[in-house]
Amino acid sequence: MLNKKKSKGLYIVIFGCGRLGSGIANWLSLKGNSVVVVDRREEAFSSLSFEFTGFTIIGDATELDTLETAKVEKADVVLALTPDDNTNIMTALIAKEYFKVSRVIARVYDPNNIDMFSEFGVEIICPTLLAVKEIQNSLGFAGGDEA
Repeated sequence: MLNKKKSKGLYIVIFGCGRLGSGIANWLSLKGNSVVVVDRREEAFSSLSFEFTGFTIIGDATELDTLETAKVEKADVVLALTPDDNTNIMTALIAKEYFKVSRVIARVYDPNNIDMFSEFGVEIICPTLLAVKEIQNSLGFAGGDEA
């Protein structure tokens, strides 16, 4: 059938190509999604696998020109995964409020910043809280106030 459309993956923009960003980018690319990775440092892209089929952009995640170059306005999902909470909140808010991206996920190191991110409908991943929960589970205190 000639008119049958091939189902395509999502268009995902990832800010930050460290261990987390590159790992997610490699996985999303392998799953058939269109992935753009943005990082300030060109050498960060060396973490991407040979199988990575997406695009890379050297740029500052907080600059509008960089977000426009990454075509954030077309993104199904934006992931703000830099190692800096301030950069992640700015990038996430610009994607959510200015570019109207429906799904924005940000990494937040400082649990005190979670409410600020959540107010704007940004989904949060907090490695600090995840680690605390894992350690509690490992120690057997996950059920509450046991002594």
